Amino acid sequence: MESLFPVLQSHPGPSILVCSLFFRLAHRLLQTLPVPKLVKQDDFRSWKWRNLSVSMVHSLLTGTWAVTCVVVWPETLHNIHSHYTPLSYVLVCVSTGYFVQDAGDIILTGHAKGSWEFLLHHALVIWCFLYALYTQLYVAGAVIALFVEVNSVTLHLRLMLKLAGAQSSAVYQINKLLNVFTYITFRLSAQFYLTWYIVHNYASLDHGGYFLVTMVVMNIMILIYFYRLLRADFLPRRKSCVGQNGTHNNSRKFLSD
Repeated sequence: MESLFPVLQSHPGPSILVCSLFFRLAHRLLQTLPVPKLVKQDDFRSWKWRNLSVSMVHSLLTGTWAVTCVVVWPETLHNIHSHYTPLSYVLVCVSTGYFVQDAGDIILTGHAKGSWEFLLHHALVIWCFLYALYTQLYVAGAVIALFVEVNSVTLHLRLMLKLAGAQSSAVYQINKLLNVFTYITFRLSAQFYLTWYIVHNYASLDHGGYFLVTMVVMNIMILIYFYRLLRADFLPRRKSCVGQNGTHNNSRKFLSD
Protein backbone atom coordinates (compact mmCIF):
# COMPACT_ATOMS: atom_id res chain seq x y z
CA MET A 1 0.00 0.00 0.00
CA GLU A 2 2.67 2.50 1.03
CA SER A 3 4.72 1.85 -2.12
CA LEU A 4 1.71 2.31 -4.42
CA PHE A 5 0.26 5.29 -2.59
CA PRO A 6 2.55 7.98 -4.12
CA VAL A 7 1.59 6.77 -7.61
CA LEU A 8 -2.12 6.80 -6.76
CA GLN A 9 -1.87 10.23 -5.14
CA SER A 10 -0.06 11.64 -8.18
CA HIS A 11 -2.63 10.26 -10.60
CA PRO A 12 -6.07 10.24 -8.92
CA GLY A 13 -7.91 10.42 -12.26
CA PRO A 14 -6.64 7.10 -13.67
CA SER A 15 -6.96 5.55 -10.21
CA ILE A 16 -10.66 6.50 -10.10
CA LEU A 17 -11.10 4.99 -13.57
CA VAL A 18 -9.58 1.71 -12.39
CA CYS A 19 -11.93 1.68 -9.39
CA SER A 20 -14.89 2.35 -11.70
CA LEU A 21 -13.87 -0.61 -13.85
CA PHE A 22 -13.64 -2.76 -10.71
CA PHE A 23 -17.26 -1.97 -9.83
CA ARG A 24 -18.29 -2.53 -13.44
CA LEU A 25 -16.68 -5.95 -13.28
CA ALA A 26 -18.56 -6.60 -10.03
CA HIS A 27 -21.74 -5.58 -11.87
CA ARG A 28 -21.08 -8.23 -14.53
CA LEU A 29 -20.20 -10.95 -12.03
CA LEU A 30 -23.29 -10.27 -9.92
CA GLN A 31 -25.48 -10.85 -12.98
CA THR A 32 -24.54 -14.53 -12.84
CA LEU A 33 -26.23 -14.95 -9.44
CA PRO A 34 -29.86 -16.15 -9.24
CA VAL A 35 -32.56 -13.51 -8.76
CA PRO A 36 -36.14 -13.76 -7.43
CA LYS A 37 -38.82 -14.75 -9.93
CA LEU A 38 -40.74 -11.48 -9.48
CA VAL A 39 -37.61 -9.52 -10.40
CA LYS A 40 -37.11 -11.47 -13.64
CA GLN A 41 -40.62 -10.64 -14.83
CA ASP A 42 -40.04 -6.88 -15.12
CA ASP A 43 -37.24 -5.04 -16.96
CA PHE A 44 -37.17 -2.14 -14.51
CA ARG A 45 -37.03 -4.45 -11.51
CA SER A 46 -34.24 -6.43 -13.15
CA TRP A 47 -32.16 -3.30 -13.75
CA LYS A 48 -32.87 -1.99 -10.26
CA TRP A 49 -31.82 -5.32 -8.73
CA ARG A 50 -28.52 -5.31 -10.62
CA ASN A 51 -27.89 -1.69 -9.72
CA LEU A 52 -28.66 -2.28 -6.03
CA SER A 53 -26.47 -5.38 -5.95
CA VAL A 54 -23.41 -3.32 -6.93
CA SER A 55 -24.45 -0.58 -4.52
CA MET A 56 -24.63 -3.16 -1.74
CA VAL A 57 -21.05 -4.26 -2.47
CA HIS A 58 -19.91 -0.63 -2.33
CA SER A 59 -21.79 0.05 0.92
CA LEU A 60 -20.51 -3.05 2.71
CA LEU A 61 -16.96 -2.27 1.64
CA THR A 62 -16.76 1.48 2.17
CA GLY A 63 -19.04 1.70 5.23
CA THR A 64 -16.86 -0.77 7.13
CA TRP A 65 -13.72 0.90 5.78
CA ALA A 66 -14.82 4.40 6.86
CA VAL A 67 -15.73 3.35 10.41
CA THR A 68 -12.41 1.50 10.70
CA CYS A 69 -10.47 4.59 9.62
CA VAL A 70 -12.09 6.69 12.34
CA VAL A 71 -11.63 4.03 15.03
CA VAL A 72 -7.95 3.55 14.19
CA TRP A 73 -7.25 7.26 13.58
CA PRO A 74 -9.59 9.34 15.84
CA GLU A 75 -7.98 12.54 14.55
CA THR A 76 -10.13 12.02 11.46
CA LEU A 77 -13.06 13.43 13.45
CA HIS A 78 -11.18 16.44 14.78
CA ASN A 79 -9.20 17.58 11.74
CA ILE A 80 -11.55 17.23 8.81
CA HIS A 81 -9.69 19.87 6.81
CA SER A 82 -6.17 18.47 6.48
CA HIS A 83 -5.83 15.07 8.19
CA TYR A 84 -5.65 11.90 6.12
CA THR A 85 -3.82 8.60 5.89
CA PRO A 86 -2.98 6.50 2.82
CA LEU A 87 -5.81 4.11 3.71
CA SER A 88 -8.39 6.90 3.99
CA TYR A 89 -7.20 8.48 0.73
CA VAL A 90 -7.57 5.15 -1.10
CA LEU A 91 -11.05 4.77 0.42
CA VAL A 92 -12.18 8.07 -1.08
CA CYS A 93 -10.67 7.07 -4.43
CA VAL A 94 -12.49 3.73 -4.41
CA SER A 95 -15.80 5.33 -3.49
CA THR A 96 -15.44 8.02 -6.16
CA GLY A 97 -14.92 5.26 -8.70
CA TYR A 98 -18.18 3.63 -7.61
CA PHE A 99 -20.20 6.85 -7.91
CA VAL A 100 -18.79 7.47 -11.40
CA GLN A 101 -19.72 3.91 -12.39
CA ASP A 102 -23.20 4.18 -10.91
CA ALA A 103 -23.91 7.52 -12.57
CA GLY A 104 -22.81 6.01 -15.87
CA ASP A 105 -25.04 2.97 -15.34
CA ILE A 106 -28.07 5.17 -14.65
CA ILE A 107 -27.45 7.39 -17.69
CA LEU A 108 -26.42 4.73 -20.22
CA THR A 109 -29.35 2.43 -19.36
CA GLY A 110 -31.85 5.24 -19.98
CA HIS A 111 -32.97 5.76 -16.38
CA ALA A 112 -31.61 9.30 -15.95
CA LYS A 113 -35.00 11.02 -16.02
CA GLY A 114 -36.49 8.80 -13.32
CA SER A 115 -33.32 8.87 -11.22
CA TRP A 116 -32.44 12.58 -11.43
CA GLU A 117 -32.28 12.89 -7.63
CA PHE A 118 -29.65 10.16 -7.47
CA LEU A 119 -27.69 11.82 -10.26
CA LEU A 120 -27.77 15.16 -8.41
CA HIS A 121 -26.55 13.42 -5.26
CA HIS A 122 -23.80 11.63 -7.21
CA ALA A 123 -22.69 14.86 -8.90
CA LEU A 124 -22.32 16.63 -5.54
CA VAL A 125 -20.44 13.70 -4.02
CA ILE A 126 -18.13 13.23 -7.02
CA TRP A 127 -17.24 16.92 -7.12
CA CYS A 128 -16.44 17.06 -3.40
CA PHE A 129 -14.46 13.81 -3.51
CA LEU A 130 -12.49 14.92 -6.57
CA TYR A 131 -11.58 18.14 -4.78
CA ALA A 132 -10.35 16.12 -1.80
CA LEU A 133 -8.32 13.75 -3.96
CA TYR A 134 -6.64 16.45 -6.05
CA THR A 135 -5.93 18.90 -3.21
CA GLN A 136 -5.43 16.41 -0.34
CA LEU A 137 -7.84 18.56 1.68
CA TYR A 138 -11.08 17.40 3.32
CA VAL A 139 -10.17 13.73 2.85
CA ALA A 140 -11.16 13.13 6.48
CA GLY A 141 -14.46 14.87 5.78
CA ALA A 142 -15.08 12.51 2.87
CA VAL A 143 -14.34 9.54 5.15
CA ILE A 144 -16.90 10.76 7.70
CA ALA A 145 -19.40 11.36 4.90
CA LEU A 146 -18.99 7.70 3.95
CA PHE A 147 -20.45 6.72 7.33
CA VAL A 148 -23.76 7.00 5.48
CA GLU A 149 -22.87 3.78 3.66
CA VAL A 150 -23.53 1.83 6.86
CA ASN A 151 -27.13 2.98 6.56
CA SER A 152 -27.08 2.31 2.83
CA VAL A 153 -26.68 -1.40 3.56
CA THR A 154 -30.10 -1.51 5.24
CA LEU A 155 -31.57 0.87 2.66
CA HIS A 156 -30.45 -1.37 -0.21
CA LEU A 157 -31.66 -4.50 1.56
CA ARG A 158 -35.02 -2.82 2.10
CA LEU A 159 -35.42 -2.04 -1.61
CA MET A 160 -34.21 -5.46 -2.70
CA LEU A 161 -36.81 -7.09 -0.45
CA LYS A 162 -39.46 -4.85 -1.99
CA LEU A 163 -38.29 -5.79 -5.46
CA ALA A 164 -38.71 -9.44 -4.50
CA GLY A 165 -42.20 -8.76 -3.08
CA ALA A 166 -41.07 -9.72 0.44
CA GLN A 167 -42.20 -6.60 2.30
CA SER A 168 -44.47 -8.68 4.52
CA SER A 169 -41.63 -10.95 5.63
CA ALA A 170 -40.07 -10.93 9.11
CA VAL A 171 -36.74 -9.93 7.58
CA TYR A 172 -38.30 -6.80 6.09
CA GLN A 173 -40.01 -5.90 9.38
CA ILE A 174 -36.76 -6.22 11.32
CA ASN A 175 -34.77 -4.41 8.66
CA LYS A 176 -37.12 -1.43 8.53
CA LEU A 177 -36.53 -0.80 12.26
CA LEU A 178 -32.79 -1.26 11.87
CA ASN A 179 -32.92 1.01 8.84
CA VAL A 180 -34.37 3.91 10.85
CA PHE A 181 -31.74 3.38 13.55
CA THR A 182 -28.84 3.43 11.08
CA TYR A 183 -30.38 6.36 9.20
CA ILE A 184 -30.31 8.48 12.34
CA THR A 185 -27.02 7.13 13.72
CA PHE A 186 -24.89 7.03 10.59
CA ARG A 187 -26.56 9.20 7.95
CA LEU A 188 -28.19 12.12 9.74
CA SER A 189 -25.55 12.30 12.47
CA ALA A 190 -22.64 12.21 10.01
CA GLN A 191 -24.16 14.88 7.76
CA PHE A 192 -25.07 17.19 10.62
CA TYR A 193 -21.65 16.76 12.24
CA LEU A 194 -19.95 17.79 9.00
CA THR A 195 -22.28 20.77 8.71
CA TRP A 196 -21.54 21.83 12.28
CA TYR A 197 -17.80 21.47 11.70
CA ILE A 198 -17.88 23.65 8.60
CA VAL A 199 -19.95 26.35 10.31
CA HIS A 200 -17.79 26.26 13.46
CA ASN A 201 -14.51 26.46 11.51
CA TYR A 202 -15.77 28.42 8.52
CA ALA A 203 -13.21 31.25 8.72
CA SER A 204 -10.22 28.91 8.50
CA LEU A 205 -11.48 26.52 5.81
CA ASP A 206 -10.59 26.57 2.12
CA HIS A 207 -13.70 27.10 -0.03
CA GLY A 208 -15.83 26.84 3.08
CA GLY A 209 -18.76 28.57 1.39
CA TYR A 210 -19.00 25.99 -1.36
CA PHE A 211 -18.87 23.07 1.04
CA LEU A 212 -21.41 24.69 3.35
CA VAL A 213 -23.88 25.17 0.50
CA THR A 214 -23.27 21.59 -0.63
CA MET A 215 -23.92 20.28 2.87
CA VAL A 216 -27.12 22.30 3.19
CA VAL A 217 -28.40 20.88 -0.10
CA MET A 218 -27.46 17.36 0.98
CA ASN A 219 -29.12 17.86 4.38
CA ILE A 220 -32.36 18.95 2.74
CA MET A 221 -32.26 15.90 0.48
CA ILE A 222 -31.65 13.39 3.28
CA LEU A 223 -34.40 14.91 5.42
CA ILE A 224 -36.84 14.58 2.51
CA TYR A 225 -35.73 10.98 2.00
CA PHE A 226 -36.17 10.31 5.72
CA TYR A 227 -39.72 11.62 5.59
CA ARG A 228 -40.45 9.44 2.56
CA LEU A 229 -38.97 6.44 4.34
CA LEU A 230 -41.10 6.94 7.45
CA ARG A 231 -44.19 7.57 5.34
CA ALA A 232 -43.65 4.43 3.25
CA ASP A 233 -42.79 2.02 6.07
CA PHE A 234 -44.71 3.30 9.07
CA LEU A 235 -47.79 5.11 7.76
CA PRO A 236 -50.70 3.13 6.28
CA ARG A 237 -51.13 3.16 2.51
CA ARG A 238 -54.35 3.34 0.61
CA LYS A 239 -55.46 -0.10 -0.54
CA SER A 240 -56.07 1.24 -4.03
CA CYS A 241 -52.31 1.52 -4.50
CA VAL A 242 -51.93 -2.24 -4.28
CA GLY A 243 -52.57 -4.49 -7.23
CA GLN A 244 -52.58 -8.24 -7.69
CA ASN A 245 -49.93 -10.40 -5.99
CA GLY A 246 -49.19 -7.61 -3.53
CA THR A 247 -47.51 -5.43 -6.15
CA HIS A 248 -48.16 -1.73 -6.43
CA ASN A 249 -49.75 -0.21 -9.52
CA ASN A 250 -47.14 2.53 -9.82
CA SER A 251 -44.21 0.14 -9.41
CA ARG A 252 -41.43 2.66 -10.08
CA LYS A 253 -42.79 5.09 -7.51
CA PHE A 254 -43.36 2.24 -5.07
CA LEU A 255 -39.79 0.96 -5.47
CA SER A 256 -38.27 4.41 -5.08
CA ASP A 257 -40.01 5.10 -1.74
